[in-house]
Amino acid sequence: MARARSDSPPLFEIIERPDFSFETKAMAEGLWPVAGMDEAGRGPLAGPVVAAAVVLDPANIPEGLDDSKRLNHLQREALFLKILGSALGVSMASISAEGIDGSNILKASLEAMRRALVGLPVQPKLALADGRDVPPGLPCAARALIKGDQRSQSIAAASIVAKVMRDRMMCGCGSHHGHYGFEVHMGYATVRHRTAIEAHGPVARLHRVSFSPFRLGGTELAEEDSMAALD
Repeated sequence: MARARSDSPPLFEIIERPDFSFETKAMAEGLWPVAGMDEAGRGPLAGPVVAAAVVLDPANIPEGLDDSKRLNHLQREALFLKILGSALGVSMASISAEGIDGSNILKASLEAMRRALVGLPVQPKLALADGRDVPPGLPCAARALIKGDQRSQSIAAASIVAKVMRDRMMCGCGSHHGHYGFEVHMGYATVRHRTAIEAHGPVARLHRVSFSPFRLGGTELAEEDSMAALD
């Protein structure tokens, strides 16, 4: 007789943390080095999409690596420095708003990850990419991991590096375009950001004019496009 399923909520929320199991298995199969890849900035109305690739040192993995979205600003900044100081290789790349408008955000994100990977100082034999898609044109074998930044420490490290670098870039934009508050919302479609756009218009080469509420070729895109994959 089947046991009745309880409809009571669990007493504690179980939050899984990324580990090094994917990398360890790859090492056992002779696939080393292993690089983790991730991007930041798919959803905003402004700024680049930034990607990072990281090859961690198995003997010196920083404690606390996690999906960058589950860390606060101070935690990300501290781990960013630890990653740079301990990893065997770190590389970053970005695609500008103009590049995103010239293709689409998915293609731009994958291309940024590809550029980050080929920029590594060590040649990986396997790349682990966050998400559903493997960037085309990689020089090594690759595997896509859904929610990879919550499963693989290498991808989590890449997510932190990409997020910190993009936030720093947007803070720089904020210092040059004070009306928009980029240093606060990082280009996302907040009320403050939309109000500034209505008052001052888009910033050339910084706002993604293929995203709603902008128009490209007379066609307004769906609201979901501008808020997809929030960081």
